[in-house]
Amino acid sequence: MEESVDNSLNLIKLCVGAEKVQDLIDWQKTPRARGPDGMPRHVTRMWPKRAEEILAGGSMYWVIQGVLQARQRIIGFDEKIGTDGIRRCGICLDPEIIRTEPVRRRPFQGWRYFDPADVPADLTGARAADLSVPPKLMAALAEIGVR
Repeated sequence: MEESVDNSLNLIKLCVGAEKVQDLIDWQKTPRARGPDGMPRHVTRMWPKRAEEILAGGSMYWVIQGVLQARQRIIGFDEKIGTDGIRRCGICLDPEIIRTEPVRRRPFQGWRYFDPADVPADLTGARAADLSVPPKLMAALAEIGVR
C-alpha cells in the first residue's frame, strides 16, 4: 500500500555523490553530517524565504542518480557560519529516510521548492524494502504505467 504526504511545501535537492539511497543513509550517520543535537543537517548557502510553510510538515525530497527516490521530514532551520565567515542555512532533517515512488528528474542547481501536487507517493511495506529493481528502471516503468 502506498501512502501520500500532506499538502505542506517541500524542498527538492540533488543528492550529489550518492549512487543509491543507502549512500545517503550512510553519509547522514557520519559526524560531519550531523548538528550539535545529533540530527542530520544539510547545509546550503540559501535560506528558504518560505521557511514557515516548509516547517508546517514539509520534506526534503532527494534526487539520486537522476531519479527522485526518497524524502526526509524537515524539522528546522538553523544558522551556520562557515570558517570563511559566510552565513549559511542548516536544514535540520528527521533521521528517518522514507523511500518514494521513483520519478525521473533532470539535473538542477541548489534546492528548489517542490509543490505538494508534484510529490510522489511514499513506498511502504515490501515495496519500500525491494531493492531488486533498479530505481531508474522502476521510474521508466512508472512513466509507461507499469508498476
